[in-house]
Amino acid sequence: MLPIDVKKLSVSLLGPFFAGWIGSLATMPAIPTWYDALEKPFFNPPNWVFAPVWTTLYLLMGIALYLVWTRDTSKRAKKKGLLFFWIQLACNLLWSLVFFGLKSTGAGVIVISILLYYIWLTMQNFKEISRISFLLMIPYILWVSFATILTISIYLLN
Repeated sequence: MLPIDVKKLSVSLLGPFFAGWIGSLATMPAIPTWYDALEKPFFNPPNWVFAPVWTTLYLLMGIALYLVWTRDTSKRAKKKGLLFFWIQLACNLLWSLVFFGLKSTGAGVIVISILLYYIWLTMQNFKEISRISFLLMIPYILWVSFATILTISIYLLN
C-alpha cells in the first residue's frame, strides 16, 4: 500500500467542498425567495435532497482527483486530466453563481451544458490514468445530466 500524501489529499477533498461552499453562499439566500417562486417540473426533487447528494458527489470527486494526482503515470496525461478537473469544478461553481446568484435560468442552461462537457472530458482523461477515478465520477455526471434536464425545464417553464 502506498503512503498517503496528506497535502494532495487535503487539496483534493477541500477543493470541491470549498467550491460547493462558495456556491452555497449564492444558493442558500435564493432558495426561499426566488427559487421557491419558480415554476418547476413534476420531477423536481425536494430541496432537502440537494445537500446530501452534493456532499456525496464532492467527496467522490475529491477521491477521484487524489487517485489521479498521485498516480505514477505520464506527466502530460496527468496534467491534462487535472486541468479538465479544475475547469469543470470552476464551471460547477459558476453555475451556482449564475443560476442562483444572478437568478438567470437561461445563462444557467449555458453554464451547466459547458459543465457537463467538461465533466465528460475529465472522465475521459481520468479513465486513461485510473479506472477507479473514472468510476467514482459516474454518479457526478449522472446527477449533472439530471440537473441539466431540470435546469432546461425550469428555464422553459419560466
